[in-house]
Amino acid sequence: MEFNRLLPEPGTVELEGLLASVELGPSAPADRPYTIVNFVASADGRATLGGRSGPLGDDGDHALFHGLRERVDAVLAGTVTLRTERYGRILKPERRRRRVQRAVAPEPLTCMVTRSGEIPLEIPLFAEPEAKVVVFSPVAIDVSGARAEVVVVQLDPAELTLTTALARLRCDHGVRVLLCEGGPTLFGALLAEHLVDELFLTIVPKLAGGGRGPTIASGPELAEPQGLRLTWLLERGGSLYLRSALS
Repeated sequence: MEFNRLLPEPGTVELEGLLASVELGPSAPADRPYTIVNFVASADGRATLGGRSGPLGDDGDHALFHGLRERVDAVLAGTVTLRTERYGRILKPERRRRRVQRAVAPEPLTCMVTRSGEIPLEIPLFAEPEAKVVVFSPVAIDVSGARAEVVVVQLDPAELTLTTALARLRCDHGVRVLLCEGGPTLFGALLAEHLVDELFLTIVPKLAGGGRGPTIASGPELAEPQGLRLTWLLERGGSLYLRSALS
């Protein structure tokens, strides 16, 4: 799929080739994964329409979404996002084959953090025998009904922070690059704990027109604005695709 690159050098780029050139693993800190976040937003700033992000996306956004999944070690999503978007198998067969050719696991881990101990066991993801899921929880969770391989990491409530969860992913599971797919509350919490390295943001030429849909980050505001440094800017069909590093 071709995109118009506006920055840093104007021209035409093929998305898969561009993503294949992105090597983030060497940038991972010793104590946590290198963490990227991917969101789509309407031109008036909403991250959802009708409670879901799907209606906002376009084919370019979908290609970026799946392309980023192919390049990471683990995918982190909030339990509400997992349930609302009805997550299933993380990658399609062709992308799994390409990962195997690169001598990495066929697909990334799926990760989630729950403070209530409630997880959406009814979604298709947990019915996938080859899926691997890591859940951080302050209480034991019965996952005996899941066909997926589910590891529940039980932590003391005072210890259950995103900082601790990411440290365990790095140490126990060898996760060097982590992709967060939302939702906004999870992104806001990652920002509050200073755990985000890059933001991939698609701005689509659509208007949500009000409503109660959140922006891409929710929760307490930061004490100071977090700066961004634009790495690239792509365009396709009127949508803008920004990759920015947090400064």
